[in-house]
Amino acid sequence: MENERPSTEKRATVFLVGAGPGDPDLLTLRAAELIRSADAVVYDYLVEESILRMCRGDAELIDVGKRPSRPMSQEKVTEVLISAAKRHQKVVRLKGGDPFVFGRGGEEALALIAEGIRFEVVPGVTSAVAVPTYGGIPVTHRGIASSFTVLAGHSKDAGPLAFDWQSLANLGGTLIFLMGVAHRKEISSGLIEAGMDPKTPVSAITWGTRSDQVKVSVTLDELGEAKVVSPAVIIIGWVNTLDLSWFEPRPLAGLRVVVTRAEGSSQSEAERRFSQLGASVILAASIEIAPPSDDGLAMDDAIRSLSKYDWVVFTSQNAAARFLQRIPDLRKLAGIKIATVGPATESEVRSHAIGVDLIPSRSVGEALVGEFPLGPGRVLFPRAKVAREVVTAGLSEKGWQVDVVEAYQTVSAAGEFDLEQISTAHLVTFTSGSSVKGFIDRFGRDALPKAVGSIGPITSDAARSLGIDVTFEALRFDLTGLCDATIEWWKSIQK
Repeated sequence: MENERPSTEKRATVFLVGAGPGDPDLLTLRAAELIRSADAVVYDYLVEESILRMCRGDAELIDVGKRPSRPMSQEKVTEVLISAAKRHQKVVRLKGGDPFVFGRGGEEALALIAEGIRFEVVPGVTSAVAVPTYGGIPVTHRGIASSFTVLAGHSKDAGPLAFDWQSLANLGGTLIFLMGVAHRKEISSGLIEAGMDPKTPVSAITWGTRSDQVKVSVTLDELGEAKVVSPAVIIIGWVNTLDLSWFEPRPLAGLRVVVTRAEGSSQSEAERRFSQLGASVILAASIEIAPPSDDGLAMDDAIRSLSKYDWVVFTSQNAAARFLQRIPDLRKLAGIKIATVGPATESEVRSHAIGVDLIPSRSVGEALVGEFPLGPGRVLFPRAKVAREVVTAGLSEKGWQVDVVEAYQTVSAAGEFDLEQISTAHLVTFTSGSSVKGFIDRFGRDALPKAVGSIGPITSDAARSLGIDVTFEALRFDLTGLCDATIEWWKSIQK
């Protein structure tokens, strides 16, 4: 019918999503699901980078974060959001904390209603509660504070704060100021002049819930001159006298480490481990894992003839994943023994419900060759297009016929990167010779941070062959060893 309303099935939906206070572990399940599936993500300055790495590789990421160097009006942000909704079906508007707690989510919702754009709101953990908690401060406590009040510590056009200071001073409970660093002297004087005890304890917590969280404890009369930097949550009240600290500094707190990995891959184990240890991780994709140059024809031929092999050897996680995924029926591996180098490769094989018969005591090809049984027999060796010949030559010398098939190739990565962020980090870690070469090819020698960590001697040799000094090398040639070596190095330079 001519006047029938059009179907809304394909209309865009904007999700106003709270990203929480910073720690990605505080993201809600609903928020994570939407971030992973969104066509576009419009995000704020305070959203943790690791959360953005959850986005689809083809999602449009739009930075509308307000910074002193790049002010952006709310009207402009709303304009960008509406424009994204007209280009995409599923748009996530990602905000720090909760969208409706000083996040201007209400203003954006009204604008979407005016445009006839459907929206949903996903609450987030607010920094007003989470940051004090991570600082060991309960916002309420029986006998001390039976209420808490959350206030915006800034004003439109940076003018004076328009509070009834007398009412706030007499309110009791805990006062929590968000975005109040620039006005901390005004907050202090306003409350003291209104009659609040100048010795009221105050905490200011910067980058709360993150690995680089900093807590400053002062009294109200000291707040104005306290060394506090944004973004910080200011907590005023006697709950600050309680010491319920639990979020202890982790061993790599304060470290900014560059982790090299393949472009477009999901969160790497190295990234996860370093983050859990308290480091701020900067990703520098130096290589891409590309399909084999023959589109996998050699692997397919080998799979059709698997019954003639005694062993299949994997020396990389990528080779194991790409080869095993091509086998239509894993029963073809019946009777064939499997050897792997390193725990990551072993884990990949076992994830396919396949056992591993040989894991060398050290995670290097030389150890695999040394512990491999004598031939004769036939070995299938799926590997990168370009790789060291240690395994091939060593097994051949032990009487085995080794058939090498190309499982993947590594190429220089493409895409955007922040060269200044990489070069000013404390440390870069390398986990393979190809990642070293890829880093230099893509970013150049001048981008190297002052310290270089290596996972083992093979990687170290590759770095030195390119004229790179290796600061430290893992004693155990795997990710655990690299993390342990990094902790020891970081301790040594903190002394």
